[in-house]
Amino acid sequence: MQIIETDRLILRNFREGDAAALYAYLREPAANCFLSLKLVDMKDAEAEARNRSSDDEHVAVCLKKSDRLIGDVFAVAEDDTYSVGWNFNPVVHGKGYAFEAAKALFTYLFEDKGARRLYAYVEDHNIASQRLCERLGMRKEGTFVEFISFANDEAGNPIYENTMQYAVLRREWKPMMRSAD
Repeated sequence: MQIIETDRLILRNFREGDAAALYAYLREPAANCFLSLKLVDMKDAEAEARNRSSDDEHVAVCLKKSDRLIGDVFAVAEDDTYSVGWNFNPVVHGKGYAFEAAKALFTYLFEDKGARRLYAYVEDHNIASQRLCERLGMRKEGTFVEFISFANDEAGNPIYENTMQYAVLRREWKPMMRSAD
């Protein structure tokens, strides 16, 4: 992936040296949808950073001044449609980094990769991600009731979560970006 710079961030491919920062937010994922990515120790983190360094689906989000990894955004291609998402270290929540990174990713996908449609899944209790989707101009397309389980209860039974789908089309994104300039 080409390097993308914003005012405060650099979006780039992962590097093996990102392991410690990756471990900082994946040792206890903040959102249940990332529980499958949970890292047990630094050895796991080193392997995950190595794996991510060889693909363009996971994009490292780093502070421009220090190149310190603070989270990631992802885009999984399905023809001209991309499933997108974000995962940030909780210590940087509330500073606008997720919006800045996701907006840059969306622009890249629409303008450079020719995406027609971007969509994101968000659990109904993840209010911060819902707000981010809306701020990015995504519309809520629906809610899947008891759609998926990421965890089990104390008795070992799956806990099913309600999941919302948000999306935005390129034809919706372009006018919105022009009016934002």
